[in-house]
Amino acid sequence: MKRLSLAAFAAVVFATSCSDETTVFSDTEDNISIEAQKSVLDNSILFDDAGVLVINLTDGTSGKTSKTGEEMAGDYPLTLIARVDPPSFSGGENLTASHVDVDGDYAYVSYNTVEDGYAGGVDIIDVSDPNNPQVTSRLYYSNADINAIAYDNGYVYAVGGVDAETSVRATANSFVVKIPASNGTLDVSGELIYGFQEGFTANDVKVTPNGIMVTSGKDGLLTSYKSTDLSVQNDVSFSDLRSVAYNNGTIAVLDASQGVSIMDENFAVSKEIAISSDFGDNSKRTIDFSTEKIYVSEGSKGAGVYNLTSGDLVEYISILLNPEGTDSQDIVTNAVAINEDILLMANGGAGLCLTEEKDGQTNIVGVVDLDGSINFVASKGDYIFAASGKAGLQIVKLNRPEESLEARCADLLSYSGSANLSVNQGETKEFKGSKYFNSVNVNGSLLLCGTWSVNNSSYINSDGLFEMNGSLSIGRNNKRKNITVNKDATLKIEGSLTVYGDIILNDGATLEFIGDASEANVFGSVKKLGTAQVVGEFKDVRNKF
Repeated sequence: MKRLSLAAFAAVVFATSCSDETTVFSDTEDNISIEAQKSVLDNSILFDDAGVLVINLTDGTSGKTSKTGEEMAGDYPLTLIARVDPPSFSGGENLTASHVDVDGDYAYVSYNTVEDGYAGGVDIIDVSDPNNPQVTSRLYYSNADINAIAYDNGYVYAVGGVDAETSVRATANSFVVKIPASNGTLDVSGELIYGFQEGFTANDVKVTPNGIMVTSGKDGLLTSYKSTDLSVQNDVSFSDLRSVAYNNGTIAVLDASQGVSIMDENFAVSKEIAISSDFGDNSKRTIDFSTEKIYVSEGSKGAGVYNLTSGDLVEYISILLNPEGTDSQDIVTNAVAINEDILLMANGGAGLCLTEEKDGQTNIVGVVDLDGSINFVASKGDYIFAASGKAGLQIVKLNRPEESLEARCADLLSYSGSANLSVNQGETKEFKGSKYFNSVNVNGSLLLCGTWSVNNSSYINSDGLFEMNGSLSIGRNNKRKNITVNKDATLKIEGSLTVYGDIILNDGATLEFIGDASEANVFGSVKKLGTAQVVGEFKDVRNKF
């Protein structure tokens, strides 16, 4: 680590708001350090259990079944891209991921400590290449928890808690800090501007067109700061604030003592939704908006869904699993996140639950096979970011089909059959879609257009032809599976092929890459036997060919 110079001290500047006086200052940099060793950042990315993810409906079962009892192919071909180890430093050996914000090609992650004392950190992770996410910048706080984070227009806004009684500068336990960040790099060489507000600890932050909104826990405030200098624009007190959400001029806050309050940008309350759930003491609980609904993480009850206009309860989405040996206090919905028609529930020891809304109906898809206790979840675009305590941050790719791919394969039927896809000799099958399979076995001719994942080893047998346009993922790094192309068989790839295992090309086999933008990401080995050949242009992600 490179310790920053104490010469970066700056004077205290006072700014007053309409109600409370808030101190805005550049703190001493003695308690902040930047990780200077690239090897530490690189080694934070772990691929140990990367690969195809199973979605379980109950303990020991996965997928949907047909009328004949045969398991059907699943609708979500998820893959675990990588896991990010939490930062660790002297005095901060037990950090856990607390929050994630996604903007463009970068994910911004905050870390805190659940134990006594204060320690935290911030990571920036580049996910522009889904095969090789990279931690590009890391910051350590030796005297502060970082509980939530947001990025906007070249700055990271991090909020958390500090012991005001032992801090020279802090005027309250809750704070927000504005940190310059560009091209995936945090810059603390200059002055960092801070703002303080009353409350147990700052626990959520949202960027709006009019400023930065921060909530600060028990006996805390919802405060709006100017983005330029973090001077206070407005604030309002609540008993037990946990989360704030913003959607097109509408603000919602979760107060664990009473429920959800809906407000305008002047903090005028237009509706209150009474909720009597036990939210727990000082526990992470979040809310999120959909078009007409608001989703609330309600602890042991699961997720509560409410009509945004009327405030009426629409439904409870219960916690699907009750894992044996898991403390009941850890089977709670800690956080919720919306991504188009998907609702994700971070259910602690009961895992990450994926729910979809189709035709006005809410359907539980299942629990994603991730390790650890899921404490927070964020999702944007084609990614899910699940914070799993000391196990770190898990990066999951949804593998949604691209619009251009759908257009090229528009005439094909969408696949809706068995999870074990088999093509007999002399048979031709062609499908588009986005599915995960248990296995693929090709003796005839198969064309798949879309995004696909396969949990087990797959085979293209003698004289078989498997053509794939889109993306295909096979196996998992801790349970490696292979794809085998046998004698005189051909595998054609136009797009992305990821194999958590080996590519085995037996005598006479052909692996052909089409176009100039295809890529192969092989975690095992490429084994070419006899006259087997690899043709075409492609990107060899891990230099295995």
